[in-house]
Amino acid sequence: MAWRNLGRNRTRTALAVLGIVVGVIAIASLGMAGVALEQQATSSLGGLTDQAIISPGEDIDTDGITDAQVETIRNILPGVSVIPQKTNFTELSARNGEEANVQVTGLTNPAPLYDLSVGTEPTRLETGALISESTAQTLGLEIGDPIEYEGQLFRIRGFIASQSGFGSDGGGELVLPLSALNQQDDYNSVTIIAEDGDAATEAATTIEEHFNEDDDEVLSVTTYASVQENISSFTDTLELALLGIGSISLFVASVAILNVMLMSTIERRGEIGVLRAVGVRRGEVLRMILTEAAFLGVVGGLVGAAGSLVVGVVMFNVLAGDPALALAWSSSRYLLYGFIFALVASILSGIYPAWKAANESPVDALRGS
Repeated sequence: MAWRNLGRNRTRTALAVLGIVVGVIAIASLGMAGVALEQQATSSLGGLTDQAIISPGEDIDTDGITDAQVETIRNILPGVSVIPQKTNFTELSARNGEEANVQVTGLTNPAPLYDLSVGTEPTRLETGALISESTAQTLGLEIGDPIEYEGQLFRIRGFIASQSGFGSDGGGELVLPLSALNQQDDYNSVTIIAEDGDAATEAATTIEEHFNEDDDEVLSVTTYASVQENISSFTDTLELALLGIGSISLFVASVAILNVMLMSTIERRGEIGVLRAVGVRRGEVLRMILTEAAFLGVVGGLVGAAGSLVVGVVMFNVLAGDPALALAWSSSRYLLYGFIFALVASILSGIYPAWKAANESPVDALRGS
């Protein structure tokens, strides 16, 4: 009977359902947008959250980090990868006349720090060189080409992928064996790689407590785990704000449902009076009207959730590069939230019309019809 009643005025019912659909899409899509933005930010950080960068502090007595300090770091952080690095800058020239300023990094094990787009990633770099893909394209270099640094020739073994490495904006970097920078006695930095962000933060604290006593900054330690926490906190706040904006649309839809249910009960006043006169109880009239409102919420919620899923797939494909992430619980839960919100809002909007219809006297209802 409730379903039949909604079909009496299909246009008005369709408009009410459309309002719910828009509200659900607004809530679910905006919530999923917040998750997609967090995924994009996390992806941009890459694997940096489990790393800590150690550099000479303001109160260090040497020109850089010494071999003895590197060995001490290894001793106080067992099980953590410790990769010392020496850095410099140079200008590379190509046969085509192009030039490029690059950062030169000397180390032994580049595998944990760099992703290669072309070539085999060495776990121990003793000969050869790695160069940023963008720089190689600028200079017209290919795998196996020689490259000169400080009078020494090195064969290119691989191209460093974009968004990887420590060069300017992920490019402009030349990675050489540590021996190529032997003119520098001390290390410019040390990278430690822990199991996760918490372990990296704990390792950074251990290093600071061991080396930085009496407010002296011998070694400066930078971690990215706190950056990830700040991003997560920001996106959580953003998601709440977006959900609040989306809920306005569903509030407007609730008003439309209230109007539909009121008009429906007014038009069927005489019919409801007859039902009451032949013995239909108030509770049954109340349930009938609320069921109609619930039907509106269910249909609008399902259609809205389906539309939100399509929008979410597109957003994750654009922002995170992986449309399948839209199906993960962190994002798909907003589809459930939107559907539940639509159902609850619809039922709440139907309470007053249902109460009004159920509590009207059968005589008054028949007389008013």
